[in-house]
Amino acid sequence: MKTPIKFLAQTHPKIWAVIPAAGSGRRFSQTALKQYQMIDDQTVLEHTIGRLNHLSLSGYVLAIGAMDDFARTLNFAQSDQTHFCIGGAERVDSVLNALHYLSPIASDDDWVLVHDAARPCVTQKCLSRLIHTAITENCSAILAIPVRDTLKCVKQAEQIQSTVSRDFLWQAQTPQIAKLGLLKQAIEQALKDGAHITDEASALEHVGAVVKVVQGRSDNIKITYSDDLELAKFILNAQK
Repeated sequence: MKTPIKFLAQTHPKIWAVIPAAGSGRRFSQTALKQYQMIDDQTVLEHTIGRLNHLSLSGYVLAIGAMDDFARTLNFAQSDQTHFCIGGAERVDSVLNALHYLSPIASDDDWVLVHDAARPCVTQKCLSRLIHTAITENCSAILAIPVRDTLKCVKQAEQIQSTVSRDFLWQAQTPQIAKLGLLKQAIEQALKDGAHITDEASALEHVGAVVKVVQGRSDNIKITYSDDLELAKFILNAQK
């Protein structure tokens, strides 16, 4: 077992993780939730939590569906740090519910690391760089990679309208990190304003907060479609 990363534990505010895991997974399967698919002898969610537990977390909150009676039965590493709350209809609602859950037990100045439940391949080096950037520069930050492929704008009838410049485009990943108080305020304000919130950074951008990009890796994939599961299996085995 690898030694947990403890580089910030003694001198900086606490770090918590939030994992929104209440989604229906419609793009993966009509009947199966992607975070509960098996890779080797563990679920995707257990692999994901295992990666985060290499950090010196104060704890992590899983936002799960109201009818989910499976998540609590899983064998999570460092289970004494596991918290559960009920998620919402959308990802942003699940994250906000988790932040409300944390508020009585954490400080507004504590850092919150939000990570997709079905993104099990993030590396320790990427996690380390992300947290180091956020804390040393005192700003929110996300993992992302520069867009490499040519992008086309297609509006109707599958016909290309134009080619989009990729010079300044990055593909957002998770984790995404921010201070608890700021992130909760940003999401609440964005929802109140009717803004389109696709990730934590978009809520922070809405209120004018600084969000830094930390270059991640292309193997930090999110399992979205059924064939992604085989790719994740390959990546996890290769990373060993």
